[in-house]
Amino acid sequence: MATVPPIVYSFRRCPYAMRARLALVAAGQTVELREVILRDKPAAMIAASPKATVPVLVLPDGTVIDESLDIMRWALDRHDPEGWWPDDAGMRAEIDALIAANDGAFKNALNRYKYPDRFENETIDAKEQRDVAGAFLVSLDRRLADAGWLVGGRPGLADYAIVPFVRQFAHVDRSWFDAQPWPNLIAWLDRFLVSERFATIMVRHRQWKNGDPVTLFPGPAAERAL
Repeated sequence: MATVPPIVYSFRRCPYAMRARLALVAAGQTVELREVILRDKPAAMIAASPKATVPVLVLPDGTVIDESLDIMRWALDRHDPEGWWPDDAGMRAEIDALIAANDGAFKNALNRYKYPDRFENETIDAKEQRDVAGAFLVSLDRRLADAGWLVGGRPGLADYAIVPFVRQFAHVDRSWFDAQPWPNLIAWLDRFLVSERFATIMVRHRQWKNGDPVTLFPGPAAERAL
């Protein structure tokens, strides 16, 4: 009997969904991918996770994991051939702290820089928010100066959990971003953007509808590089 794969509801350009897909690829975990359009969320996803945000992982036994970091850790707990999540407790604490800073103050400023009109009850200075977010990026650039990766001198969970958000920031105004004195950060981001792994997670899929054929992710020809 064929094994039923877990289901992942995802949106191609969402940085939270991107980092979940990155971990699934690194772990060699095949899932059924259901591409979501955020303005037309499927009832099956909302039934599984009423908060209705991507990504959502639904395991064959019905267990639902609907936080991106939890999906990453679920995948790495099953298989972590590249050592993204080290055994060393100090390194784990360092990784957790970096991701918390990314998901907290940095993402808060990024949202206000990229989408100032969405915050109707706040007076937003987009450039001021850009500078707030930029302070975090300066700290990342310093970390990347020695070995080119954020923690431990090798690519790992911190890099792949954070890089989709740096990409989102950079794409607000790529010319401005490239003009900043962040050479290590820019090189790190560009290395990711030209990688086979990034190409694998960014393959376009049609919006999933109930009754559609199963789409497996990553596809059978996916390269697992970087």
